[in-house]
Amino acid sequence: MSLIWVCGVDEAGRGPLVGAVVAGAVVLDPNTPIEGLKDSKKLTAARREYLYEQIMEKAKAWGVGEASPLEIDQINILQATMLAMRRAIEDLATRLGAWPDKALIDGNRCPELPIAAEAIVKGDAKEPAISAASIVAKVTRDRQMMSLHERHPEYGFAQHMGYPTEAHFAALKQYGACDQHRRSFSPVRNVLESIKN
Repeated sequence: MSLIWVCGVDEAGRGPLVGAVVAGAVVLDPNTPIEGLKDSKKLTAARREYLYEQIMEKAKAWGVGEASPLEIDQINILQATMLAMRRAIEDLATRLGAWPDKALIDGNRCPELPIAAEAIVKGDAKEPAISAASIVAKVTRDRQMMSLHERHPEYGFAQHMGYPTEAHFAALKQYGACDQHRRSFSPVRNVLESIKN
């Protein structure tokens, strides 16, 4: 009997006002367990980076998918999240050489997929494969935000990672929006409209 490959799937970046929403998908290898997997939000940045490297080295397969700020503005953040998740699983399937048998999705809904899928609320705390996917998504997105910070240091992305903080609002009011801001998000839209007026 062939092994059944189950992938965990999670996203990072639904709440920020800037950048892509990023999803990770991971099939863990039972022969090379990874110690310390948990919800990426409960880990320090250094610990996430360490576990990310462990996942790259020891997982059976992994994948990353994203939806751009433009796609988020066009189809809304929920649909963009589903799109990013599907892309992550497609990326994983390419590396695995086949679609996994099943996807465990963090949250309460699943993207449309050609395989069985199960939504698990707080799955990143319950399923190690989802925890691994949350780490892959979070580290990937944080690295993108650090790169964006280098291009636009005036917004302070390295400090708040694009989330709606007072400092971020102040920078938006002072400098307007950069090309990576999500214009459909009301805090961005409201600031842009107030600048116009």
